[in-house]
Amino acid sequence: MSNIRTFSPVAALMVALAWAAPALANEVDPASLYEVSTEGSSAQFKAGEKGVFVVSVKTKSGAHVSDEAPLKLEVKGSHVAVAKEKLGREDSVSKKAAGQEFVDPRFEIPLTAATAGKGTVDAKLVFFICTEKICARQQKNLSVPVEVL
Repeated sequence: MSNIRTFSPVAALMVALAWAAPALANEVDPASLYEVSTEGSSAQFKAGEKGVFVVSVKTKSGAHVSDEAPLKLEVKGSHVAVAKEKLGREDSVSKKAAGQEFVDPRFEIPLTAATAGKGTVDAKLVFFICTEKICARQQKNLSVPVEVL
């Protein structure tokens, strides 16, 4: 008679989770590796003049925004017109300096409005944040109120 033990699927799953738990505990939350900001965006501007909507990603030490994976920014305005609705890495105003391996993207999208009133600029940013161990897709939804005078 053989002495072979079989595990139920639940027991096998519990063994697998117990084995993987120490590795999972060491994983970093990708969202903690960067900050997305709209600092520098126009809160107010006059009708007929230009405002600006700014989106920037600031990475933390040891992390970078992938320059190989897709980076997309979709922008829509309510009561304001945006100069460009679909942007990519090539639209970033940040450029690599000599010897710099990675650059944090920054977008500056011109805004206009024909009449006074309150509106918003809404954006969806999709990019990949990477370290030596991971590359994780990130999506951020942003909204900035704008007052046209």
